[in-house]
Amino acid sequence: MSISQLGVIGLGTMGANLARNAARNGAKVAVYNRTTEVMNDFVKDYKKEGMIVPCKTYEELMRSLDTPRAVLLMVKAGPAVDAVIEDLLPHLEEGDIIIDGGNSHYPDSERRVKELKEKGIRFLGMGVSGGEEGALLGPSMMPGGDVTAWEDMKELLEKMAADDGLGGKCVTYIGEGGSGHFVKMVHNGIEYGIMQLIAESYDVLKNIGDYTNAELAETFGHWNKGDDLQSFLIEITAKAFEKKDDQGPGDLIDVIQDQAGQKGTGKWTTISALHYGVAIPTITAAVDARIISGSLDLRESKRPYTPDLEEPVPNKEKMRIMVRSALHLSTLCSYKQGFQLMKVASEEHNWQLNLSECARIWLGGCIIRSVLLKTFIDALSGDSAKEETASQYFEKQFSGEKQVFWRQIQELSASRGIPIPAISASLSYYDAIRRDRLPQNLIQAQRDFFGAHTFTRTDKEGTYHAQWE
Repeated sequence: MSISQLGVIGLGTMGANLARNAARNGAKVAVYNRTTEVMNDFVKDYKKEGMIVPCKTYEELMRSLDTPRAVLLMVKAGPAVDAVIEDLLPHLEEGDIIIDGGNSHYPDSERRVKELKEKGIRFLGMGVSGGEEGALLGPSMMPGGDVTAWEDMKELLEKMAADDGLGGKCVTYIGEGGSGHFVKMVHNGIEYGIMQLIAESYDVLKNIGDYTNAELAETFGHWNKGDDLQSFLIEITAKAFEKKDDQGPGDLIDVIQDQAGQKGTGKWTTISALHYGVAIPTITAAVDARIISGSLDLRESKRPYTPDLEEPVPNKEKMRIMVRSALHLSTLCSYKQGFQLMKVASEEHNWQLNLSECARIWLGGCIIRSVLLKTFIDALSGDSAKEETASQYFEKQFSGEKQVFWRQIQELSASRGIPIPAISASLSYYDAIRRDRLPQNLIQAQRDFFGAHTFTRTDKEGTYHAQWE
């Protein structure tokens, strides 16, 4: 069965634009908002875009839709979602579908799938990425949960989703339980990493390379045309440097406070990585950097600083090439860490995630869409020929001059007192996974010394404990 009607609860920016998106694509859309005035204004402004039905109560919302009914919740993640579901239940019938399109924590979605299944209600926890514009014109959507609900919603969701540029749409069934919101959470973690990497690149170019905002705009604009960094985030970065301040002289970027906000998905990604035993140092460094930016009680410019200025600063063109290399390789690390986290979690929960498909649906609509994802589609495809081609690409990128520049940017930044935690973490991650032997043999020796935790040997099988004293 294909469902071509949709109830939408919550008409904030994302909810309103997804409702408009569905209506524009031929769906009958029944809308409800806790503040009736907001709903009335929405209907007044957008009723010409399709069949939009205003509803003042949940009962009215349910009556306006044919069974089985599908209702999209676009309310604040957490207790608010549970409260709305609880209020909806008396008006639902067996086989109806609830879709949570907010940034819910995946364990909550896991729980809701099970609880609602017992009541005969089908639940999809659906990550949605693309921001305000994407929600309206075509987002990337990551639905997980009841597979029959996905089958019934597939046609409408595919109409609403962005094009992937390969002939497909940026939506696919992710897997069971809370997998949809897990994949969206990791998407946001990767996003944190890449945004921090871009910010550090800006810092180096501006404060070591002495780039002006105009030069930064031109540089990022040029990078967005290449096959290594072309992406939505690079595109909007170039535009950010061009924006003039409409409340004073100069450029807007220079008067924005250097305190980055966060809504929790980056932190959840780091916590999940610790839980599953997966190293995601680029993403974790990005989360830490946002925390430090807001820790005004810790930030003090009078702290001792002894620069090492013996090495000359490369000319602007050389700096541009060096930073581009560091940003490119570090970005690849951010993606790799995210996919590794999804792989391990999928194995633990038996979600059977198709990681190649996850990369594909991020090609359009979403915030981390990038030309680099095409290589990850092949690398994760299970096709030996495509995987070999992708492997050769990665090996080529991490070899030779690019890697040298990556290391030199870290050295240059440290000598000038410019923190680049995400770039540094990316390089350390790469060095750790390429080494044949790491120093943790000493840590295991220490653990056995003070706690008799035992160790294994390189030259023979078995578990051992030494008499250290």
